[in-house]
Amino acid sequence: MDNQREFSVNGIRYIVRPAVNNDAMELSDIRLQIDGESQNLDREKGEAYIDTPGFEKLIHSDTESENNLFLVAVANDKIIGFSRCEGNQLKRFAHKVEFGVCVLKDYWGFGIGTNLLKESIAWADSIGIHKITLNVLETNDKAINLYKKYGFKTEGILINDKILADGEYYNTVVMGRFNG
Repeated sequence: MDNQREFSVNGIRYIVRPAVNNDAMELSDIRLQIDGESQNLDREKGEAYIDTPGFEKLIHSDTESENNLFLVAVANDKIIGFSRCEGNQLKRFAHKVEFGVCVLKDYWGFGIGTNLLKESIAWADSIGIHKITLNVLETNDKAINLYKKYGFKTEGILINDKILADGEYYNTVVMGRFNG
C-alpha cells in the first residue's frame, strides 16, 4: 500500500496509511496502552514491550519486505490503531501472511479494525498473497463475526490456550482466508 485512505465513520474522521519511522515512539506508547485495555490480545500490559528503536527497526524491516505490511490509523494527528501483516521468507510459506490488529478502546465502534482489515486484504490480494491467517480469543464474538464477513473460516481451535486475569483457561480460534 503506497498511499493513504481517508474514512469517516460515526462522526470520526481518520486515515489509514503505512507506518513511517516517525510513528515509532507513539506506537510504543499506544501498544502498551492497548495491551492494558483488553484481554483479547496475547500480552498483559508491559509484556514483550517494544521501545521506540524496536518499532523503528520493525517499521524499517516491514517497509523493506514485500511480504509485510504495517498500517496505522490516525485521527487528529494521533495514532488510534494499527495492524500488521507479517510474511515468511521460507518458500513453502511465502504464499501467506499473518494478520494482527490493535485499536484504542476509546475508538472501538468506528470501523477502524474493519478498515485496517479491508486495506490489508486488498494489499494481500494485489501482491499475490493467497492466504491470510490470524488468531482470535474464542470469546471475541465481534471480531470472529467480522473475520467471517470478510471470508475467514475457522481452521482449528487451540484448547486451553490462554489464561486470562480471571484465572480461567480460554481457547484460541485459528482462522484463515484463502484467495487462490
